[in-house]
Amino acid sequence: MSSPGQPAQAARKTGRAPTDPSGPTGRLATWLAATTLDDVPSSVRERAKHLLLDGVACALVGAKLPVSRKGVEGVTALDNAGSAVLIGWGSRTTGAPSAAMLNSSFIQGFELDDYHPLAPLHSNALVLPAMLAAAPHVGEVSGSRVLLGAILGYETGPRVGMALGGLEMISRGWHSGVVFGTHSAAASAGKLYGLDAAGFEDALGIAATQSCGLMAAQFESMVKRMQHGFASRNGLTAAALAASGYVGIKRVFERDYGGFLSTFGEGHKPDASQITAGLGSIWEVERIAVKAYAAMGLLHAAIDAALQLRSEHKVAAGQIERIEIDIPEAAYGHGGWQAVRPLEPIGAQMNVAYAVAVALIDGDVLIRQFAEERINRDDVWALIDRTETHHEQSYDQLPVDERLTTRLRLTLKDGSTREAVVAHPRGTGDRLLTNAEIVDKYRSLAQSVVSPGRRTAIENAVLGLDALDDICELTALLTPTVQSALD
Repeated sequence: MSSPGQPAQAARKTGRAPTDPSGPTGRLATWLAATTLDDVPSSVRERAKHLLLDGVACALVGAKLPVSRKGVEGVTALDNAGSAVLIGWGSRTTGAPSAAMLNSSFIQGFELDDYHPLAPLHSNALVLPAMLAAAPHVGEVSGSRVLLGAILGYETGPRVGMALGGLEMISRGWHSGVVFGTHSAAASAGKLYGLDAAGFEDALGIAATQSCGLMAAQFESMVKRMQHGFASRNGLTAAALAASGYVGIKRVFERDYGGFLSTFGEGHKPDASQITAGLGSIWEVERIAVKAYAAMGLLHAAIDAALQLRSEHKVAAGQIERIEIDIPEAAYGHGGWQAVRPLEPIGAQMNVAYAVAVALIDGDVLIRQFAEERINRDDVWALIDRTETHHEQSYDQLPVDERLTTRLRLTLKDGSTREAVVAHPRGTGDRLLTNAEIVDKYRSLAQSVVSPGRRTAIENAVLGLDALDDICELTALLTPTVQSALD
């Protein structure tokens, strides 16, 4: 029998044991090795397939964006050998690590991909590219094996992130998802490699020592699009090394000197118990948010508030004298900075004043709102120049699932005010997008870049993933050339 507090799966044979099966690293590694699809509730499996469909939609839209073209040219000029495929690029190939990096950058290409509201990371940009790159190197891989790998990655990254304080990492200037996203990719790819518990311990340790990511990438740099790709590549590399018998850092989450939590958590209080809390019974898959807007997730509460005021009060931009936005620490540090012209698309998608302005004027915050010609029009900047953004410290003390709370207050030229407060933006908490809404989003995004027949075939393959004998059936649908989403 499993010991009290241990997941039931831990009692199963998992090959070699980790060095300390009762520690946080060992418990996670044992769970990763032992878990099967039968252990996952059917509702979680179904949700995971819809999350993957959203990731595929984002990759198809992002594949031929200008920033993606530059990335492909730069990386393949360096690494033009290999058989790994690129989503939406036809016969263009590269090495497996480079493919993981580039395919991830496509998913991240337009800020439309998923995010975790408590431990910010973009799961699909980590797990899907790592598995697509690993699959040709491990023999025939069924769709059900990929689905399980995705679920394990979805569960791992957020738990490691919450152990580091989640939003605290953003506040400190780390690109949080790139710091703890390596573990997501290692978990997913590791399942395809068939790692045992000791192998997963090695993979987690190798992934941890490759964690990185500076949030200053959000301003004018293109590299923000690529950084989850670094984590996907590094997690893939970790799994491949562990599969070959390469020994990683043991007990990486509990080491006092040079350990993952002790080092990245220096100056605040990491909590290793978060890594295995509710493991196998509480599913992070069901908390991952699918985006309704093409902007950084911490801005979505402000966007919701702006759209609410626009709809309910019929406020026109010309009526507005002043805009005040009160946001918590993580959102303020990440998106509360003063925007100046000219603003690049990446900066616009990270700036709360821009997001609110374009929501008030256009009534939408999607692809067209972040085209360069839209970003720098005078109507948007007239509102940005009237915007004041404040860090509301009381929001930092709210329960952890309410720390996206945002207040938007409009003062009109006649002296009257309009105000809205949003605690759970659309896509989070009790406002998660339904599976049907995710399908609608997929169809809306994909229709501009692939043919109707191909769009339907991809949808059927992803939602029927557990029935695919070989993931190559899906890969063959993803790799042909796509159109540019901005054409």
